[in-house]
Amino acid sequence: MELSLSTSLPSFSFFLFFFLLVLSVSSEASRRKDEERASTPPRGWNSYDSFCWTVSEEEFLQNAEILSQKLHAQGYEYVVVDYLWYRRKVPGAYVDSLGFDVIDEWGRMIPDPVRWPSSRGGKGFTEVANKVHSMGLKFGIHTMRGISTQAVNAKTPILDTTTGSAYQESGRVWHAQDIGMKEKVCAWMQHGFMSVNTDLGAGKAFLRSLYQQYASWGVDFIKNDCVFGDDLNINEITYISEVLKELDRPILYSLSPGTSVTPDMAKAVSGLSNLYRITADDWDSWGDVASHFDVARDFSAAKMIGASGLLGKSWPDLDMLPLGYLTDPGSNEGPHRRSRLNLKEQRTQFPYIRGSSSPRGRKHRRSGMYPTRVEESEVEVLGLTSCKDPKASGWLVKELDQDLEQICWKENMEGRYGEPFCLYKRNTLVESDEEIMYGSQYQGALHLLASENAKYCLNASPRRKITSREFTRGSFSHCTWNANQMWEFHGNGTLISSYSGLCAIMKKVKANAGAAGARSWIATGRSGEIYLAFFNLNPDNMVIAAEVSDLAKALPGQSVTSCVGKEIWSGSDLGRPTNDTIATMVGSHDSALYVLKCN
Repeated sequence: MELSLSTSLPSFSFFLFFFLLVLSVSSEASRRKDEERASTPPRGWNSYDSFCWTVSEEEFLQNAEILSQKLHAQGYEYVVVDYLWYRRKVPGAYVDSLGFDVIDEWGRMIPDPVRWPSSRGGKGFTEVANKVHSMGLKFGIHTMRGISTQAVNAKTPILDTTTGSAYQESGRVWHAQDIGMKEKVCAWMQHGFMSVNTDLGAGKAFLRSLYQQYASWGVDFIKNDCVFGDDLNINEITYISEVLKELDRPILYSLSPGTSVTPDMAKAVSGLSNLYRITADDWDSWGDVASHFDVARDFSAAKMIGASGLLGKSWPDLDMLPLGYLTDPGSNEGPHRRSRLNLKEQRTQFPYIRGSSSPRGRKHRRSGMYPTRVEESEVEVLGLTSCKDPKASGWLVKELDQDLEQICWKENMEGRYGEPFCLYKRNTLVESDEEIMYGSQYQGALHLLASENAKYCLNASPRRKITSREFTRGSFSHCTWNANQMWEFHGNGTLISSYSGLCAIMKKVKANAGAAGARSWIATGRSGEIYLAFFNLNPDNMVIAAEVSDLAKALPGQSVTSCVGKEIWSGSDLGRPTNDTIATMVGSHDSALYVLKCN
């Protein structure tokens, strides 16, 4: 069955959460009340790719109605308002502007009443959630790290939800500026939000008041941004997870963004969440689509799919499907163009649209037939990983003279791979009160420079949202007293970011990683059927094949000798039982999907 989302939805934007090419569940399964949360990957619609931050209540509910009518029966049930639903849409307001948000007396974000008129009178999203629930759907919102800069500047008091009044401890009332960590602002929205100090009772009280309010509005899904990937904030994730466990209302917890995420990093948060991004923003370019294949393979091999999560399971998230009517990244306007992906590229990104099946287990493997060989150049990239990763212990100090030292990635010290990647320690002379204050706070931490006299320091969390197109040895910006520029070198050879607690690592990647080759993936359904998908990531048509005997990898403990079935996109049958090879010509950037019964 083929579904063209852009033609099915002529008036409104549409795209889906994209979760490792997982099969849709039956309507009965998706509607039942599961004993555990996220027992299958959640699916639905999110406003970001179509409206950026400017979506209105009317536009949101219109899209929810379309989802309810068109795809709810196939298991798509979540509709999510993405970021800045609290920002006033007035001249001067944009993605990283300051001072245009609507906050309550406790410094909490509340919907902009002009764009969300039903929120007036302190109702928040209650009426919107009620309307979504009446459609048989579930309602979600986007949240940011910690607390807003606007609330900190306004010195709002913090709500103690146990008393209904201002939070007091140690004989005083606590305010936003007491808990906001200005040295840990969100790297890609520096004027917007900063971390909350969860070591303080007041910091915990603020986060508790946020998520209890969301539950009171009827929220079913929360996408928490600027807390994962390069922006990892494990303290906030951990405490929010604890709060969500205590709520009477079940809320799925999703983490974002996914810049530089590795399976080792994901293992630290998978038990605290239900979803976590493993890629940067996915837009409607073939490069973004192709880059996901290796990522999906790595997380499947690491057994992260359907692992234990927050009161249920957790799932790696490859971001949204940019289909239908879209806007542009950072835009201040709603949908104005169609997806640039052609139909073949769209179904390659989203091959599984049949209902009545969900995966029981899957193995990913490369096809055994490659008619052409594509040469790929390698580049060296500075990334972040879990400090438990043994490869993270790859740094050493190189003394140049008594006053000057470098920290170098030791793999290249012998020069076999060209010049080693080295950073210079910055020798800072304490001259101001600010430097005295931060020098004390960051004892043992370093600024690292690209050269001896450079004025730009290495950033741990570059100010970026789209990274699949970026290849660089490092990201540098003007030196400031900010946690994302502070590093600690340990004697075990690790270089630790003060911003996220992650470790720096140098790795080689292919300059066009994921953009060449053929792939074949297999999965099984509830009734024992086997799904075989071929993907051609090359610019030319090619034959892709799989041995029937290899399909047994989807059925542990069983053998496969013969298969019958059909290819979904073309509707063609295999014709007769096949016992050796399944092969087909697959067009450029296209896919083929077989549903097989095998013995």
